[in-house]
Amino acid sequence: MAILHANGRDLCYSDSGGDGPVIVLAHGYFLDGSMFQGQLDGLAPGHRVVTWDARGHGGTPDDGVPFTYWDSARDLLALMDALGIGEATVGGVSQGGFISLRAALLAPDRIGRLVLFDTESHACDPGDQVAYRGLFDVLAANGPVPEVLDGLAAQLIGDHPAAADWVRKWRAAPELPLGTPVGCLLDRDDITGRLPEIGCPALLVRGSEDRSIPAERMRALRDGLPGATGVQTVQGAAHSPPLTHPKEVNELLRRFLADEIA
Repeated sequence: MAILHANGRDLCYSDSGGDGPVIVLAHGYFLDGSMFQGQLDGLAPGHRVVTWDARGHGGTPDDGVPFTYWDSARDLLALMDALGIGEATVGGVSQGGFISLRAALLAPDRIGRLVLFDTESHACDPGDQVAYRGLFDVLAANGPVPEVLDGLAAQLIGDHPAAADWVRKWRAAPELPLGTPVGCLLDRDDITGRLPEIGCPALLVRGSEDRSIPAERMRALRDGLPGATGVQTVQGAAHSPPLTHPKEVNELLRRFLADEIA
């Protein structure tokens, strides 16, 4: 991982390099760019794969200033500028999809394709707001409580050995994303009505066991995005298919980039 200064802040990122078509991937909430190691390993060197840590996650610090996913989308575009990337396939998981959709609205000429995993265009459901805020308050007050982290890992990663790896990582982390990223996540705006403005091809992928994003929210992306594929299902995956099922996801990405998925 490396650090560069973009959009007025330090951003932590990883870049496989090379001259192939560029794919820029953004992680889900409470994770970081390392969740895409399977894509870095499986798609390079045929593709240049860039991953990055959003504000308050991984190696990108939380500076305490409230922000929105529109600000994160500007971070993404500034990162592309700093790396000399004019246009790219851009996407991510959950939060990474929130960011990528907004980047496509801000700079449609920069986003050649979207790859969207277990994400949505809607605001956070009010019931989810209450539940998540309670969970994050417990962690903020009591530290990395194992029982809470175990439940969070089960939701984000599912029944997979990587869940235990991430619990260990969270427990060892100097801090968790419990500051300004919480407000960004829970108070995000609804951009569903703007989906028809995004004309680029968009790959939609959902884990069959995802408990975070209801299936109808991804069907709304399918219906609203003019260039969307049908929703592709990764059997056995929960909320983070690129992390837990890299082989299946990489095959979907290759087929999508070759225009073999409609």
